[in-house]
Amino acid sequence: MARFIFLFLAFLILITYVTIIGICNGNSVHAVCIDSEKEALLKFKQGIVDRTNRLASWLSDGDCCRWTGIVCDNMTGHVIELHLRTTPWEVDDYVYDYEAYDAYERSRLGGKISPSLLHLKHLRYLDLSNNDFGGIHIPKFFGSLGSLRYLNLSSANFGGEVPHHLGNLSNLKYLNLGNNNYSMYVKNLHWLSSLSSLEYLDLSYVNLSQASDWFHALNTLPSLVELHLSYCQLPYQVNPIASVNLLSLATLSLSMNYFQNLSVINWVFGLQNLISLDLSNTDIEGPISYGFRNLTLLKHLDLSYNYFNSSIPNWLYTFAPLESLDLHSNDLKGQISSEIEKMNSIVDLDLSYNSFEGRIPIRSIGNLCNLRSLSFSGVNLSLDISNVLEVFSVCVSNKLESLFLDNCQLYGQLTNQLGNFKILRELYLSRNSIFGSIPQFIGELSSVKILYLSHNKFKGNFPESFGQLSNLEVVDISNNFLEGTLLEKHLLNLTKLLVLIANGNPLILKVELDWIPPFQIRELGLSSWHLGPQFPHWLSSQTHLTYLDISNSGITCTIPSWFLDSSHHLSYLNLSQNQIHGQLPSIYSFNDPISQIFSYLTVLDLSNNLLSGSLFNFLCLGVNETTIGMFTLNLGNNFLSGELPDCWSRWPNLRVIVLENNSFTGKIPNSIGTLQFLRSLHLRKNNLSGEFPMSIRNCTILQTLDFGENELVGNIPSWMGRNLPYLTILSLRSNKFSGHIPRELCALNFLQILDVARNSLSGSLPSCVSNLSAMLYSANGSFRNYISYPVGHFIENLFLVMKSQFYEYGWTLNLVRVLDLSDNSLYGDIPWEITRLQGLQSLNLSHNHFTKRIPPNIGDMSSLESLDLSANKLLGSIPESMSKLSFLSYLNLSDNQLIGKIPLGTQLQSFDASCYGGNELCGLPLMKNCNEVNQRVPGTGNNVGKDMGRDKVNWLFVSMALGFIFGFWSVLSPLLISRQWRYAYYQCLDEMWQKGQSFWEYIFLKSYVVFFTSVFLFMFL
Repeated sequence: MARFIFLFLAFLILITYVTIIGICNGNSVHAVCIDSEKEALLKFKQGIVDRTNRLASWLSDGDCCRWTGIVCDNMTGHVIELHLRTTPWEVDDYVYDYEAYDAYERSRLGGKISPSLLHLKHLRYLDLSNNDFGGIHIPKFFGSLGSLRYLNLSSANFGGEVPHHLGNLSNLKYLNLGNNNYSMYVKNLHWLSSLSSLEYLDLSYVNLSQASDWFHALNTLPSLVELHLSYCQLPYQVNPIASVNLLSLATLSLSMNYFQNLSVINWVFGLQNLISLDLSNTDIEGPISYGFRNLTLLKHLDLSYNYFNSSIPNWLYTFAPLESLDLHSNDLKGQISSEIEKMNSIVDLDLSYNSFEGRIPIRSIGNLCNLRSLSFSGVNLSLDISNVLEVFSVCVSNKLESLFLDNCQLYGQLTNQLGNFKILRELYLSRNSIFGSIPQFIGELSSVKILYLSHNKFKGNFPESFGQLSNLEVVDISNNFLEGTLLEKHLLNLTKLLVLIANGNPLILKVELDWIPPFQIRELGLSSWHLGPQFPHWLSSQTHLTYLDISNSGITCTIPSWFLDSSHHLSYLNLSQNQIHGQLPSIYSFNDPISQIFSYLTVLDLSNNLLSGSLFNFLCLGVNETTIGMFTLNLGNNFLSGELPDCWSRWPNLRVIVLENNSFTGKIPNSIGTLQFLRSLHLRKNNLSGEFPMSIRNCTILQTLDFGENELVGNIPSWMGRNLPYLTILSLRSNKFSGHIPRELCALNFLQILDVARNSLSGSLPSCVSNLSAMLYSANGSFRNYISYPVGHFIENLFLVMKSQFYEYGWTLNLVRVLDLSDNSLYGDIPWEITRLQGLQSLNLSHNHFTKRIPPNIGDMSSLESLDLSANKLLGSIPESMSKLSFLSYLNLSDNQLIGKIPLGTQLQSFDASCYGGNELCGLPLMKNCNEVNQRVPGTGNNVGKDMGRDKVNWLFVSMALGFIFGFWSVLSPLLISRQWRYAYYQCLDEMWQKGQSFWEYIFLKSYVVFFTSVFLFMFL
C-alpha cells in the first residue's frame, strides 16, 4: 500500500513538473479569450482606418487571443496587452527611400478610438505609437484603464490638450506622449503627481509653456529614471524648491528649449545619479559651468548647438567617467590643451564647428585609445593629412570607426598610413585641399561603409582597387579633377553600394551594352561624366533608384520608353544640359493612365535641352486627380511652344516653376494662382501676352517672380505690396507695362532685386523707395536662394543687367541688391531718399527724363558697385560725395546737362572719358582743363562767383540795367510824344516848387521808380 501511495505521489509530481515546464516554455494550451472582450475589440476595429489590412485576423469567429497585436493571460484568457504600433520608417541620413516611406505612411492606422476598450478591465499594456490619428485628442477614457502599466502614444499624431484624467493611472510605469502633433499642449502638470510609480516619461514636443508648475510636478516622481522634455517650450523661470527629489533620474533630455543661461536649470547639477544629459539647442551662452563637475556618474554629455564662448575648462579634460562628449556648433575659443589625452574613457568626441585658436594637439588626441568616433569638422587644423594619419595610426586606428575631418583646411596627399584603419566604417575628408591621386591602397579599407572625398583637388585616374571595397554603401567623390575611364572591374565587388555621387569629374564610363551592375543603387550622381550619346541602358536594371543626376553627360537622343517604364520610384531626376530632343512625355503612362510614370517625383529638371512641343500632354493628360508629389518643375531653355496649360491646380504642392527661354504664347493661366506653396516662378523670355494675372495675389509666400522679356501689358498691380509680402526678387524687364510705379511696392520689406527696365512706365520715382528695408544694409545672405528637399535641392537662378552687361547669378544671388528702372519715361527729380539704400549694389536710372540735380548725398550709398544715370536731363555739378563710393567699378553719367569740374577721387578719375560724355564737364579723366576756361557755375553761398570753367550771364546786373532804361523812358517818352503832357509835367514841377519841393525830391522819386522796375524784371526773368 505504501508503495502504491509513493508511486501515486511520484506520478502527481511528474505531471505537475511537466505542466509547469510546458507553461514556462509556452507549449501549454492557452486559454480562450473572453467573449465580452472580443466584442470590445471588434467595436474598436470598426473605428480604425486600416489601409493595409493589418487587422485582417480580427474576425468574429476566431479566438481574439490569436489575433495580431493581442496578448492574453494564459491562465484567465483576459486581454492584457494591445500591440498596435506601426514599425517606424527608418530615416537614413544618406539614403532617402521614398518607397519605404510611402509603405510606412500607408501602413499607419488611423480613425477614431472606441471607448469599448473600457471593457478590457485587465489591460496592462497599450501601444498605439507611430500611427496617424489625424490630430484628434487623446481620449479622456484612457484615464479609466486602471490596470495600465505601459502607455505609448508617441508619434501617433494626437493633438489638443493632454487630458488630466491620465493622472488616474496610478499603476503606470511608462508614459510616452512624445513627437505628436505640434498642437498638443497642457495647461498644468499637477496630475503627474498621482503617478508615483512612473519610471519613464516622454513629453517631447508637447507645449508646456503654460505649465508654470512643470518642475514642481516632476519633482514629485521619486521613481523616475528617464525623462524626455525636448522642444516643450518650457517656461524660462524655475521657482526654487527646497530639495530635488529626482534622485533616481539617470537620463535627462531638455534639448531644443530656450534657457539662454544655466541659472534657469541649476537644479540639474543636483541630479547626482545622472548618467546621460542632453542640453543641445537650448541657447545657453557663456562659459561651460563648473556645476557639471558635480555629476560624477555622467557618461554622456551633449551641449551641441549652443553659444558657449569660453575655452574648454581644464577640469573637463580629467572628468574620468565621460564616454561621450558633444560640443558641436558652439563658439568655443582658446586652445585645446594637451591634457585632453587624460580623457581615458572617451569613446565619442565631437568638437566640430568651433573657433579654437592655435595648434590642435593631434598627438595628445592620438593617445585616446578608446576612441570610436572623432569629429573635428569645420575646425581649422591647417595640417598635412599625412601627419594626422601617422599620429592616429599609433593607437586610435585600432578602434576608430568614424573619422570626421571635413572642412578642416587639410592639405597634402593621402599616404599608406590610411591602410592601418582596419575597422574604419566612416571617413569624411570633404572640402579640404588634399591633392594627388586617390591611392591604390584605398582598397585596404575593407570595413569602410561611408567615404566622403568631395571638394578636394584629387586628380588622375580612378584607382582599380576601389572595386575591392565590398562593404561600401555611400561614396561621394564629387567636385575633384579625376579623369580617365571607369571599367566594369572598378565596380565589380561593390554589391552593397547604395549611393554614388561623383558629379563634376570628367570621367568616362565604358561598359558593355548588356552590363548589369552588381549593385542596386538608390542615389546616383554622374553629372559632367561622359555617358552618351545614348541613354545608359544599364539604368533599366536599377529598380530602386530614387535620385538620378546625369546632367551634362553628352546624351543626344530622345528619352527612351524603357527609362520611363522603370522610373516609378524616382524622386529626383536631373537630365539638364544635354541635347535630349523630341516631345515631352506624358506624366501618365499611356498603357495605364491611372498610374503615374513618376509616382514619387519631387524634383524634375529637364532644362537646357532640345525638347519641343506642348506642355498639355505632359501636365494635363490623365485622370482628374491631383499630383501631390511634385515640388520643382524646371523645363527652362528648351523649344517648348503653345499656350501654357490651365491645369496647374492638379499640382498643389509645387514650390518652383521654371519655364524661361521657351516659345510659349498666350496669357498666363489663372490656375497658377491656386499654387499656395509657390515660392519661385520663372517665365522670362517667352512670348506671353495679356495683363498681369490677378490670381497671383493668392500665392502669398512667393519670393521670386520673373516675367521679364515678354509682351505683357497694363499696369504693375499695386496689390503686390499687400498680398506678396515675402517677395524678394521682382523682374518685369522688357515688357509693355505702362502707368506709374505703385507706391505700394515700397511695403515689400524683403525686396532685394527690382527690375522694371525697358517698359513704358511714367510718372515720378516714389520717395518711399527708402522703405525697401532689404536694400538699406549690406548683403548678409538673409534670403535663402535655395530650396532643400529630402533628396536634392533647387538653386535660385536669375539673369541681371549689371554694369551694362547680362550676368547670371546662382549661389550668390542672395547677396545681390539691384534697382533697375532704366529705359522708361520716368520724370521729375531723383528723390534724395534713395540715398538711404546703403546696401544697394547696382542703381540704373538711365534713359528716362529725370531732371534737376543728382542727390548731393549719393556718396552715402556706400555699397554701390554700378551706377548708371545716363541719358536723362540732370543739371548742375557732380556731387563731391560721389568720390566716396570706394566700391564703384562702373559709372555712366553721359548725355545729361551736367556742368563743372569732376570731383577728385581715385574712383571717378579711373573711369573712361566716355562715362562723362555729352555734358559740360572738365577735369580728369577728360582732356578739358578747368584752369584754362574762364567759366562759372551758378550756385548759392560759397559757390557764387567761383570759376567753374565757363562764364555765365549775371542776370541781376542785366535786370538792373533794363530796369533803369525802362524807368527812364517810361517817364521821358510821354514828354517827347505829347505836347499836352509836357505842359502838364512842367506845370506839376512848377507847383511842386511852389510848395517848397526841391529838385532832389524829384530825383529821389525817379530813382524809386527805376529800382522797383529793376526788381520786377529780375524776378520775372
